Amino acid sequence: MKIKSARFIMSAPEWQKCPKPTIPEYAFVGRSNVGKSSLINMITEKRDMAKTSGTPGKTQLINHFLINEEWYLVDLPGYGFAKVTKTIRENFDNLMKGYIANRDNLMCVFVLVDSRLEPQKNDLDFINWLGDNGVPLAIIFTKADKQKPQHTAANIDVFKSVLLQYWEEMPTYFVTSAEKKQGADEVLDFIEEANKRFGKFIV
Repeated sequence: MKIKSARFIMSAPEWQKCPKPTIPEYAFVGRSNVGKSSLINMITEKRDMAKTSGTPGKTQLINHFLINEEWYLVDLPGYGFAKVTKTIRENFDNLMKGYIANRDNLMCVFVLVDSRLEPQKNDLDFINWLGDNGVPLAIIFTKADKQKPQHTAANIDVFKSVLLQYWEEMPTYFVTSAEKKQGADEVLDFIEEANKRFGKFIV
């Protein structure tokens, strides 16, 4: 898939205020320092599409971007150890899960995982929650450029082994680097194929 256009549509404080579910959409979510904004900017080929920040937890709304006038890319609030209060973290969690549970046009949730780290409980818990609720998902391992390829491969193997304690098979996954523009084509090809399966929704 070639990105011909990408533009910000809106930020919603709750799923009920999101755009009408008339076209397919794909949500990107992960721990609050996983490199989500950089990945979104790489995929859309726009340097400032999603705002990057050194402060985790800056995304606090459901952000919709219209890609090629055909599908939505959705930037969800992160989870994990963002420096926010427990109440705000719970609000983020409710906002995110409410959106995921109620968007009929949601084709896939891309869960971003830092490829440099050992399996994190909050990543595993969230992936398992998606699985328990029958939500289509794919995993994106980020920051592959920050270490040697063999270290990335080894960490992914460990993640697989832990996840397969709960899953019968490993979900689809991608290895990416925003710095080296690695993995964007694979993610976009996946989205292009998923778009073909999108049904018709009533406006």
